[in-house]
Amino acid sequence: MFRKLFPHTARLSAPATLAAALAAAAPPAFADMIDPQDFLQFDQQQAQLGRLLFYDKLLSGNQNISCATCHHHSLHGADGISLGIGEGGAGLGTERTPGDGTARIEARVPRNAPALWNLGHREVRELFHDGRVERIGAGYVAFKTPAKEYTPAGLNSLLAAQALFPVSSAVEMAGHPDENPVSAAFAERIDLGWAILADRVRDVPEYEALFIDAFPEVRDGGDITIVQIANAIAAFIGTEWQSHDSPYDKWLSDGTPMPPMAERGRQLFFGEAGCSGCHNGPRFTDQAFYAVGVPQFGPGRPFGDDTMPHDLGRMETTRNPDDAYKFRTPSLRNVALTAPYGHNGAYPTLRDMIRHMCDPLTARSEWTPGMARLPDVSWLNDGDFTLVSDPLETAQQISYLDISPVQMVDADIDALEAFLNALTGETAEKRPMGRPDAVPSGLPVD
Repeated sequence: MFRKLFPHTARLSAPATLAAALAAAAPPAFADMIDPQDFLQFDQQQAQLGRLLFYDKLLSGNQNISCATCHHHSLHGADGISLGIGEGGAGLGTERTPGDGTARIEARVPRNAPALWNLGHREVRELFHDGRVERIGAGYVAFKTPAKEYTPAGLNSLLAAQALFPVSSAVEMAGHPDENPVSAAFAERIDLGWAILADRVRDVPEYEALFIDAFPEVRDGGDITIVQIANAIAAFIGTEWQSHDSPYDKWLSDGTPMPPMAERGRQLFFGEAGCSGCHNGPRFTDQAFYAVGVPQFGPGRPFGDDTMPHDLGRMETTRNPDDAYKFRTPSLRNVALTAPYGHNGAYPTLRDMIRHMCDPLTARSEWTPGMARLPDVSWLNDGDFTLVSDPLETAQQISYLDISPVQMVDADIDALEAFLNALTGETAEKRPMGRPDAVPSGLPVD
């Protein structure tokens, strides 16, 4: 039977207990509703401009990839694969190819591309799987980032602070220092790369006009900086990816019944299964960090003197060994649309991920490399699963687990999966702005 995973270990001991749990119909106190006023308010003209920048490859070093390549409308704000193929690749999702010749990729993106749903909600305080960009202080305009003292002033939100970093990553968007002046500038000092990107944008006449119209402080192209660029992208993400009209929301707001299986899953989720211990609040996340033992593969994010392809998660940011292998609790809204799952996309289906969270030791033992959605990259394939076959690394990951193995019941997993599907917004695939047909730079749009 199920036991609570966080933070307790009580379990259902008799059918009467389950019947009592399923009889509770009132919304739990921690099942907060989402209201449009819960979101940061962005300027709509800036959001429309951000939509163009989001899809424009002008912001990449070699002008061959955009933000949207890994967060595409057709893929529900993600890319549909475990580890992305960044700068140098071509195409979308599982059909994306790794390039060839001198332009071919040298490594996969080390983590799964997270979806963008509801990131403009006022409660969001950290972004990235390891929380390395975080909001500090009582307001919404002060941030701690990897850029430290070079983090620019004037950012309108945590989303804007986050938008600064994919463009600076060699494997994601910048390319290698010997390939283009943008990446060379980033290698020298991060703000120098941002300055060159701003130069590129201001040199496009249509962008200059759009920025003048959208930002009061921009009187001519010379006033365009990385701050306005990031603020526009943030305005787009923060408005475009709002979603809170799921069957669960209708049940929460006016008592409209969910399908019976989803209702049973709801009771388990908020009751004896204990899922809501971490997946709580309006976005179904406590925003804390946990080590849940998802099998690791790919290039990892080694730092310091480490040569193994580890990904130590939160520890990379805090440098606290207690944070090893911990990753941020993901939001579950529209989760059924955003496979694969885990910080590296290890599990191809929602059911697989539920099973892992119920019993990580069993799920790890049954996991195979074939479960990862990795586009074929012949020169990387042999090294993709180095850690999976390393018994010492496996033991290390298991020793940090924050959840304990429990016996799984398939009928309960069926119900939980049904409930998670009931968190899909009814208009999730009908975004208000959508993909543009063209962008001001004239570069092709993915």
